[in-house]
Amino acid sequence: MKFLIDLLIRAMVLLLTAYLLPGFKIDSYTTALFIAIVLAILNILVKPLLIILTLPVTILTLGLFYFVINAILLVIASKFIDGFKIDSFTTAIIASIIIAIISALVNSIIK
Repeated sequence: MKFLIDLLIRAMVLLLTAYLLPGFKIDSYTTALFIAIVLAILNILVKPLLIILTLPVTILTLGLFYFVINAILLVIASKFIDGFKIDSFTTAIIASIIIAIISALVNSIIK
């Protein structure tokens, strides 16, 4: 049950990011749910590998490269889902920052 609620919250955060950021487009709420599912799968399978491979850069940038890793995952997800479009990699980086901020706010309100 907690996983489903988390997916719904992620979908809402993605929709809010699409509303705030031009160049980050999501067609519908259903598409946002699919994006949340694909991102959850990518976070489990791909993200640990990317973190290990980029550990020196992440340490040198004091963790800021983590936003680039999240942007890479967003771009990968946009390639798999038809109703999800990101105009540029810069837009993906800004979106990953916005998603992190909104998620932190939502988590602080929920807890």
